[in-house]
Amino acid sequence: MTVIPVPFMTPEPSRDGVDAMRGAVLLEFGINECPHCQRVQPLIADAMTRHPGVRHLRIEDGKGRRLGRTFAVKLWPALIFMKDGQEVARVVRPTTQSEVDAGFMAL
Repeated sequence: MTVIPVPFMTPEPSRDGVDAMRGAVLLEFGINECPHCQRVQPLIADAMTRHPGVRHLRIEDGKGRRLGRTFAVKLWPALIFMKDGQEVARVVRPTTQSEVDAGFMAL
């Protein structure tokens, strides 16, 4: 099955904007060319079908991208799970469905 990922946000939101978001939010930091980011897409897609109330924001990261720095993102993909503007879980470079699901369970 081919998974078409959620498009990257352009431009990226501000940190204040992210912190002001209400409800459950998944911030996914990475880039299209990252093989780790590509491999995790089916895992995220599967989890999102079971958690339709979670807002998923895909944020392109890298040089000149400020939002990732405010979250101290160093490796991709970095999945940051937020509830009402507060980080509640973080999963970095997940390789299994259970790792991705663990982040959703914190919401």
